[in-house]
Amino acid sequence: MYSFSIQVTGDLAAIEEKIVAALADEGFGVLTEIDVQAVLKKKLGLDKRPYKILGACNPHLANQAIEAEPEIGVLLPCNVILRQDDNENNIVTFMDPEAVLTLVDREDIAILAKEVRARMQRVSDAVEAAFGSGN
Repeated sequence: MYSFSIQVTGDLAAIEEKIVAALADEGFGVLTEIDVQAVLKKKLGLDKRPYKILGACNPHLANQAIEAEPEIGVLLPCNVILRQDDNENNIVTFMDPEAVLTLVDREDIAILAKEVRARMQRVSDAVEAAFGSGN
């Protein structure tokens, strides 16, 4: 699997705020935010459920990865998706850095990926603790 997800209850704006705060607690900032719902409405006239992609980056860890493997930037940043499914369940999905970054097939990158994965798991745990499981 290239991702892991949680289902939580609550207001989407509040969930997003918690995601950003939990990412910051782990040293990540949000470099990009893509409101897919708004883009599809504007470009294609489609009405879709809420769907945002947050591009998260920990500058220290990203620098380590780029220093070790300059081409690794094609696999960055670590994306986090906040979406609502057809049943109005709120789903938060995290890119699994261990699955993605190990494509590089280098032990030093694998060790770094494991650290990033642990940080993302702590973000997931913090969001789930704040909003409860939607299951």
